[in-house]
Amino acid sequence: MDWLDKIRSWARAITDLGIVAIALVVVLQVLFGGAGVPFFSGMDVVGNITNLVSSLGSQGLVGLVAVTVLYWAFTKD
Repeated sequence: MDWLDKIRSWARAITDLGIVAIALVVVLQVLFGGAGVPFFSGMDVVGNITNLVSSLGSQGLVGLVAVTVLYWAFTKD
């Protein structure tokens, strides 16, 4: 089971890195505008997050369950 713990720790580290990268791009987009972000000019992270939230919100109970499952997956230890 030691190898499973290593895989789990790698997956957790990669997920944490992805969340930090998304947060950084969101902050850069808010500060510099959508087109003015260096190295990320073709990405609209804020627009994608807005579309995701509105899509989950329009799904009603299914969207609420999906958000709850995502929240549980990211906060459990």
